[in-house]
Amino acid sequence: MGSRYGGLKQIDPVGPSGETVLDYAVFDAVRAGFGRVAFVIRRELEETFRTAVLAKYSGRIPVELVFQEADDLPQGVGPFAGREKPWGTGHAVWCARAAMGGPFGVINADDFYGAGSFARLAAFLRNAQGARFAIVGFRLGNTLSENGTVSRGVCRVEDGRLVSITEERAIARPDVGRGLRFTGEETVSMNFWGFTPAVFGGLEAGLRAFLAAPGSDPKAEFYLPAAVSDLVAQGAASVEVLPSKEEWFGITYREDRGRVAEAIGALVARGAYPAQLFP
Repeated sequence: MGSRYGGLKQIDPVGPSGETVLDYAVFDAVRAGFGRVAFVIRRELEETFRTAVLAKYSGRIPVELVFQEADDLPQGVGPFAGREKPWGTGHAVWCARAAMGGPFGVINADDFYGAGSFARLAAFLRNAQGARFAIVGFRLGNTLSENGTVSRGVCRVEDGRLVSITEERAIARPDVGRGLRFTGEETVSMNFWGFTPAVFGGLEAGLRAFLAAPGSDPKAEFYLPAAVSDLVAQGAASVEVLPSKEEWFGITYREDRGRVAEAIGALVARGAYPAQLFP
């Protein structure tokens, strides 16, 4: 919902012809070989989303909407009186279970991951089977905002596999560098995942446990990185880490928009993207 941004940042233009960050993600996914796009949204945003987003992809790639609703829960769980807000990113992916018939990628709609990141994940997914998943990892120093603090999932990696993810909050640029809280070389999750449908059983089990925890915060969220980290710890999944050297841009604060627009403009000038993505 963009509480820190002050609006629906996923549809704010940053490209030279009014493109959004989400448009660049779809463009990169199409040329990497992805064949369909499912958008997970809240139902009250449907009309805005259909008008501002879906219409431009007509004839280019099949799209569908998945609604994340607070009462879409595993059978026999809930209801939870007074809970209107959905249950977080892990729940969002689980809500898309009926729309995923094969291997799929998961991204944030307000992050720019780069064409090479999509190509690498697509190559992994072509051979993905069972509970063998992937995450595209980014260098922490390349994922900070000039305009405030950020939260990042710092990955522990051994032999190219994910061991765990630790959520680190309130990271600012002065925290990063030699001898400081972080070196900047840490691998972090930016919620760019590759899964097979085998993930849904694990997410459902994790969601049940999360919702059954006594004394849990009624406003708590079931986050995807924590859910996958738990599956790895249980030996129920393996996750290959795909390091990305691509340029990453994100919009957390409204002040970030200018920097993202400038960076995308430079990529267009270099010929990495056309001046108009969807003429």
